[in-house]
Amino acid sequence: MKLDRMIGILSVLLQRDKVTTPYLAEKFEVSRRTIIRDIDALCMAGIPIVTEQGHNGGISIMENYKIDKTLLSTSDLQAILAGLRSLDSVSGTSRYAQLMEKLSAGASNMLSGDTHILIDLSSRYKESLTPKIELIHSAIRAARTISFTYFAPKGESSRTIEPYYLIFQWAGWYVWGWCTERRDFRLFKLNRMAGVCMGDFFQKRTAPPPDFSRRDVFPSLYQVKAVIQPQFRWRLVEEFGPESFVQQPDGSLLFTHGFTDKITIICWITSFGKGAELIEPVALRQDILDFAAEICRTYDKT
Repeated sequence: MKLDRMIGILSVLLQRDKVTTPYLAEKFEVSRRTIIRDIDALCMAGIPIVTEQGHNGGISIMENYKIDKTLLSTSDLQAILAGLRSLDSVSGTSRYAQLMEKLSAGASNMLSGDTHILIDLSSRYKESLTPKIELIHSAIRAARTISFTYFAPKGESSRTIEPYYLIFQWAGWYVWGWCTERRDFRLFKLNRMAGVCMGDFFQKRTAPPPDFSRRDVFPSLYQVKAVIQPQFRWRLVEEFGPESFVQQPDGSLLFTHGFTDKITIICWITSFGKGAELIEPVALRQDILDFAAEICRTYDKT
């Protein structure tokens, strides 16, 4: 996005004596014309940028210039800090907080206040998750493949991908990349990946961002209707929202929702014990009965 890129350009200029337009274009993966427009916009915003033509020319920022505190408000800095703290929760370091200190030099009073938002992205798998995130992040920045064993409902497989994005979505971490086996972009859940290792360098291709619309990632292949006992109202609200059910005259809850696969439906319904009854699809009622019978046979050893 333009604002993110302009902040990035400003950060580069504050750290380096002089850079060229081709260098910035390559770094931010845009055209030289786009970089020129961004530089013009920064100048219009009051940033004293100097451009020099010729053999030793380039783009630089006026010596001794510092970002005015008014460029970012107190709430802006606090919001940025909350986000950076959340990244530190999975990085295993405090480097993002240290980055914030550098960006806010001379404005430390702004950062000491708002600690009301605490975001921990590490989940219960922090010990195994943090090394994966660090390795994949390094592979993305270096344009190197990663290989791993992937555990999915259909079985386990060995995969090699060109990683492009680390994503936190649906309360979990994922990597989006080009799968050399499927010859297409795929989304992989980090908690299902084992033995992750970095591989060869690759030439970056145009990577479209993943589509997170639920109908594409989790298509509703089965429309479920079930009667749930009222003591489980909290579960329906937490997992699917209050609009997923209607209270019946007898107090029971008529639940309606789409599911992707049969196994998920069976496991979900049976997790309520006798507190839920599947009404539709009718064909799955027999599957649930067979599932329960298998459990009975497993535990009935007398």
